[in-house]
Amino acid sequence: MEKLASHKTFDLEYFFQIAPDLLCITGFDGYFKKINPAVAKTLGYTDDELYAIPIANLIHSDDQELTAQKRAELTKGQSLLNFENRYLAKDGTIVWLSWTSVPVMRDQLIFGIAKNITFRKHVEEYDRISSILGMINEDHKKRFKKVTKLPLPSSSTRPKLDISESRAEGPTLSDQIWLDNFETIVRKRAGKLDLSLNIISDELALSQRQLFRHVDRILGITPNKLVRVIRLQLAWEAIASGKYGTIKEISNIAGYSSRSHFSKLFREVYGIHVSDLI
Repeated sequence: MEKLASHKTFDLEYFFQIAPDLLCITGFDGYFKKINPAVAKTLGYTDDELYAIPIANLIHSDDQELTAQKRAELTKGQSLLNFENRYLAKDGTIVWLSWTSVPVMRDQLIFGIAKNITFRKHVEEYDRISSILGMINEDHKKRFKKVTKLPLPSSSTRPKLDISESRAEGPTLSDQIWLDNFETIVRKRAGKLDLSLNIISDELALSQRQLFRHVDRILGITPNKLVRVIRLQLAWEAIASGKYGTIKEISNIAGYSSRSHFSKLFREVYGIHVSDLI
């Protein structure tokens, strides 16, 4: 019987170590007590560093208040289901996690399982900004049509792609890696206005036709639009860093030579004037 119990314990520990999701046991004092390798791998810290850091210090500043409320509920015996918040990895990147947690009042511990949903959040943001860009483009077409009195190609003549339906099963791991590589190429050229699809195609070892097919299959948009989405996100990150003090600097990072055009686009996408943020 003792041997069987030991065998079961070993299996449980083995599962804990190899699980791809983030598994952790935290104390009511706000510190990790036990974590699996996925936690350190995702956040970029060593186990010892994570055990020594208050968990609150790892959470994005905008999510700390709500996270503190949820933690207080856990310490009162309420379970947590699919709670999403942002953590900051050691290198400063944002990691989105979806938590399901159960408190053990007797031991003042919390058992938590988290899924890394960062890529899903990126795709949702791609969709949101892409949709806004699409509406802006349609609005420009309508205005141009009124001025010129000439018929313009209508988007209704093209087959509409329902992005959510086309990706109902979610992106594959290879899709995630491929999009990460695409984004890395764009980010490496932040501040440069000469980024072209030729450069991206060459770095990804694809023809431009293959590039269009890949992006359309995964996100339902064009590579050019994906570049614009990423660069708008770069602009937002540049503003948040506090390192840039002029619209010209921010617009250059976003790949726009026209400050007025960039300012208008930024306001359409984020609902705020860029000048109010710098």
